[in-house]
Amino acid sequence: MQRAERKAAADAWRERKVTPGIYALHCPAAARRWVGRAPDVSTIWNRMAFTLRQGAMPHGSLREACATHGAEAFRFEVLEALPTDLSADDRDRALKARLAHWAAALGAEPI
Repeated sequence: MQRAERKAAADAWRERKVTPGIYALHCPAAARRWVGRAPDVSTIWNRMAFTLRQGAMPHGSLREACATHGAEAFRFEVLEALPTDLSADDRDRALKARLAHWAAALGAEPI
């Protein structure tokens, strides 16, 4: 890849729209569900899958379920996407509130 192409790709990455939201990880084998929040739900699964495969998940119950059932036992789902035009403070408040809502609604453990 030429220098100009790399620069164009980097610029496109910086200019992309991010979608904040709430996601769920479900392990049917363990009959457990976890919910989390992310400033960009389109990229969070890649990070979560990597940490599950590496056994580096910082959340104890997730790490235990992964050790028992394997990373391939987990399913990822975007539960809710928030508007992209929120200010940083409004986005953080909305993510926190929606995380609490989904954790209660699903009987899931927040992460």
